[in-house]
Amino acid sequence: MSKKLLAGPYLIWMTGFIVIPLLLIVYYGLTDRTGAFTLANILSIATAEHAKALWLSLGLSLMSTVICLLLAYPLAMILRNRQMGQSSFIVFIFILPMWMNFLLRTLAWQTLLEKGGVINGILTALHLPNQNLINTPGAIILGMVYNFLPFMVLPIYNVLCKIDDNTINAARDLGANFAQTLWWIWFPLSVPGVISGITMVFVPSLTTFVISNLLGGSKILLIGNVIEQEFTKGSNWHMGSGLSLVLMAFILLSMALIAKYDKNGEGSTF
Repeated sequence: MSKKLLAGPYLIWMTGFIVIPLLLIVYYGLTDRTGAFTLANILSIATAEHAKALWLSLGLSLMSTVICLLLAYPLAMILRNRQMGQSSFIVFIFILPMWMNFLLRTLAWQTLLEKGGVINGILTALHLPNQNLINTPGAIILGMVYNFLPFMVLPIYNVLCKIDDNTINAARDLGANFAQTLWWIWFPLSVPGVISGITMVFVPSLTTFVISNLLGGSKILLIGNVIEQEFTKGSNWHMGSGLSLVLMAFILLSMALIAKYDKNGEGSTF
């Protein structure tokens, strides 16, 4: 009974800041301004403007996730193969930027990429032509990769650390080379971490609007920007909630993938 009482504050917090807001989103998403039930808010995702923003968001999020995976897996293997003291320090250095505010990190990249920014300043000093880096899909992908890469590295690293060295040595004793060991031993055993990392990168990349606002300007609208504008500028909570319910479907799908491939929570970073 005492343990259940200790969970009371968390239950109150979860009810007030998770359950009730979700119920409000569902209510607004399934009703119109008069309070009548409607599916028009959800079906509006099929309009040309919203569909374009959704597909662009899916494309950029997928590319960011793939890049994060290609960068994170080798890095996680390097960290895993080092001694515990060294790898712990390197992991600390790697996650240190995460202690800085998300908005400030993105603003720093805006300063680097803008026309009169640091990168173009260096190119000018080297007598090289300036590059149009800001307000492009590439800038948005760069911002996503920079901000969300640690969320891919840590789950994979956590799973790789749990793989017994005897399993790897046994594969090598049986004649497997590095590529065979990577494909048949390392990767299958690290699938929970990979799935967890993909989810932790893809979902926030899909729903972000800060990165696209700062690094994409007003020229590139993602579905997160559309929802943010419906709530703030259009004051249309019903439309914004309906579009949010569409994105919630992707979140539920990612949770289903984690439940299937990471049943024991091996990919958890905590």
